[in-house]
Amino acid sequence: MQCGTLRAHYPVIGKALIFMNKKPAGRAGSSNSTRSNSSGRGGPPKRPSTRDKATTGFAAPGSKLGGRSTGKPVGSKPSTTGPHPGPKPLSKSTGDSPRPRRSRVTGTSTLDMMDPFEPQRLSKVMAAKGVCSRREADFLIENGWVRVNGQVVKELGTKVLPTVKIDLDARAKNVLGKQVTILYHKPIGVVSGQPEGKYKAAMECIGADNQWDRKTATPFQPGMLKGLAPAGRLDIDSTGLLVLTQDGRIAKQLIDANSTVDKEYLVRVEGELSDRGLAMLRHGISLDGHELKPASVSWQNENQLRFVLVEGRKRQIRRMCEIVGLKVVGLKRVRIGRVMLGELPVGQWRLLSPEERF
Repeated sequence: MQCGTLRAHYPVIGKALIFMNKKPAGRAGSSNSTRSNSSGRGGPPKRPSTRDKATTGFAAPGSKLGGRSTGKPVGSKPSTTGPHPGPKPLSKSTGDSPRPRRSRVTGTSTLDMMDPFEPQRLSKVMAAKGVCSRREADFLIENGWVRVNGQVVKELGTKVLPTVKIDLDARAKNVLGKQVTILYHKPIGVVSGQPEGKYKAAMECIGADNQWDRKTATPFQPGMLKGLAPAGRLDIDSTGLLVLTQDGRIAKQLIDANSTVDKEYLVRVEGELSDRGLAMLRHGISLDGHELKPASVSWQNENQLRFVLVEGRKRQIRRMCEIVGLKVVGLKRVRIGRVMLGELPVGQWRLLSPEERF
């Protein structure tokens, strides 16, 4: 039966067929799809397209790295035919040929993660290139030891493109490459190694605020803490000279089992000490099943002894004194080898000078 016949005999069915054959407005293939979206017909307005717009390779102002890009992907080769060819490719040498740092999460070079056309803080770029840490970079910039494309930069917060060439002054290279040794007058209540509960570690007490020789020696910089470790111990309830060093040779010299570097202590005691007890302190006491090496022990005054040891077992002097009937009420280390504590105030530190040797 033809559609015309159906419409004639069954009007309801005819209306349904007309409705089914009619295409919805605004869909692909419909004649209405060519109408302007602004007329209010043909469905919702279309999302603006960027396909027909010129691509410059620059991110929009204020856009975040890793967001929707309006240009070419980061890392793509910039066009040389457009109005903005971009800066020259990154030089292979930045003075020391450092290795760019990589993300600990993704393993991607942090330099590659930067938009090459978006200015970044100079310290951030230096860290990404592997020149130094950001805090070290700030220190070098403040001292005028950083050159960007041949020009000295002294202002913190200066922004540059990640593709600039960065060179360091010779003084900066010396500071970054030098292994430092720190002499610290440890106060009571500070531990030599790892922090214990509420007690701070000696490493946490080294900073710019308490550097005693900052006017005559290299000022504190964060790189001094990298790889720094105590060379020996000093009990939490003792004070005096503590050595922290980045130099493995010095550490071995001071803490090796066969070390011959002696250490001098001033010890305030309570109790009575016989001549035999004094002789035992000098030689004849065993701790933990090991006979102690000979020591030099003498009275400084009626309440204070002077100890000179060539070994340093845990709480050695206190345990030695207990064995001969003495109680230690104060202990201070005043010398390690040929290096003296001197006038270094409690809680302050200084650098080991080039002329000093243990």
